[in-house]
Amino acid sequence: MRKKIESTGAEYISCDDYDFEQKLTPADGKRIAEDMSFAIEILVNSTLAMDDALLEQIKQWNPDCIVADSMALWGKLIAKKLNIPFVSSTTTFAFNKDSAKVMQGSLKDLVKVLIQMVKAKKHIKRLQENGYDIKNVIEIIQNDNDTNTIVYTSPEFQPYSDTFSDKYVFVGPSIRPTNNVFEKTREKLVYISMGTVNNDMTIFYKNCIDAFKDSNYQVVLSVGSQVDIKHLEEYVTKLESTAQFHVLTWVDQIAVLEKADVFITHCGMNSVSEALYFKVPLVMYPQTNEQKGVAFRINELGAGIYLIRDSVSDIQMAVKELLQRVEYKKQANEISVSFSKCGGSRAAAEKILDIALDNKLRYVK
Repeated sequence: MRKKIESTGAEYISCDDYDFEQKLTPADGKRIAEDMSFAIEILVNSTLAMDDALLEQIKQWNPDCIVADSMALWGKLIAKKLNIPFVSSTTTFAFNKDSAKVMQGSLKDLVKVLIQMVKAKKHIKRLQENGYDIKNVIEIIQNDNDTNTIVYTSPEFQPYSDTFSDKYVFVGPSIRPTNNVFEKTREKLVYISMGTVNNDMTIFYKNCIDAFKDSNYQVVLSVGSQVDIKHLEEYVTKLESTAQFHVLTWVDQIAVLEKADVFITHCGMNSVSEALYFKVPLVMYPQTNEQKGVAFRINELGAGIYLIRDSVSDIQMAVKELLQRVEYKKQANEISVSFSKCGGSRAAAEKILDIALDNKLRYVK
């Protein structure tokens, strides 16, 4: 990210000197999404690894405001420790007791979360012993109405947006520009991606290939680096297929979504936001609780349908329904319009500058 940061005129400062490399594996990435205690352990380890050096640097910089990702726990805690105004940058749905309703799982899931919260208490105690004013796990996982917060979605897409205070600003998704052009060669383009973390899903990809082999679709599969792409390419080559398949490790997702008619997705917030920005309805196959929450909201608003099972016939029927019923496309368009009405990066910048200016004026007084 260094070149992109410096191109704006901002100063880039690396975290490489902090000894908090934890050598996480793809399996750990999946565990983070499923095990709250493990995720909090990693956040606490990172916070304490940077504690002394980061505190010293921030004291030298004497900032009027600190902005940090909502999961960059150290940003919020150090701001609190040094009494510096703080802005939380929230790239998922904002999370409180009301919006948590979209992530409700089974009784088994609830019991699992409660057990994890008990285990996480020992990590909270480590923060408390190092002078951080934090009372419980909820302060980490939940947004609060007293913190200035930027949320990268629209109030219409955010569940229960009316339950958040006026300290929140919903600025819409941050969609990067692209100069790449993806060539659409068939009337219908189906795009398939399960994200960049939990995408070791060879059987699922093969089922998708089987589902569309007799269609006239153009099918783009972005399968990541955890699967044997040669195996999938050979699988496609052996088929007597009428569809046109592109099996790739990586694609420019923005360029593909500009042309796509349907997106089969794991429902990561970023992927969903990009798809809906381009008015693409979704076949939703979430893998984590957070993704299930996003899928719940899409289903609630009528812009996509769940893939309950990943069988060949289920995949076929889901895509067929999205293509045949215009209601899904219409609802995706409604959400896209709500994004366009948000203030975007300018609104986010104004929020940050307002907080910084208020602090500056208090300092002068």
